Amino acid sequence: MTSTIEAPTRSTDLQVRTDPAGKPLAIRHDGRIWLVDPHTDSQHWFGRDAWWDTRRTAAVGSGDLVSIEFWRLQVRPGTHSALRTVTLRREPLSTRWLLDSISDAGQTTEEE
Repeated sequence: MTSTIEAPTRSTDLQVRTDPAGKPLAIRHDGRIWLVDPHTDSQHWFGRDAWWDTRRTAAVGSGDLVSIEFWRLQVRPGTHSALRTVTLRREPLSTRWLLDSISDAGQTTEEE
């Protein structure tokens, strides 16, 4: 029996454990723990939210309302399992992570 991550559901069940600098170390999704492979390079970047479409308002000084944090990581459920590529996303001012895409290590399937 093999263990695989199913298609992204953008569920609140996604939990991410990070190191003190904020880099993801492990992901808990759908009852499984997926470890970030320490021998692969992780990609980290920020995108911008279309704030004019969401019409979010906030009090002055409430923080960054437009930067969306992304991580692309290589993960596996065990030391001898195949690598999978996941892209995590965190919305501005949110503490909740979302699963944006998942694939085998060589290809990516984006969630609409």
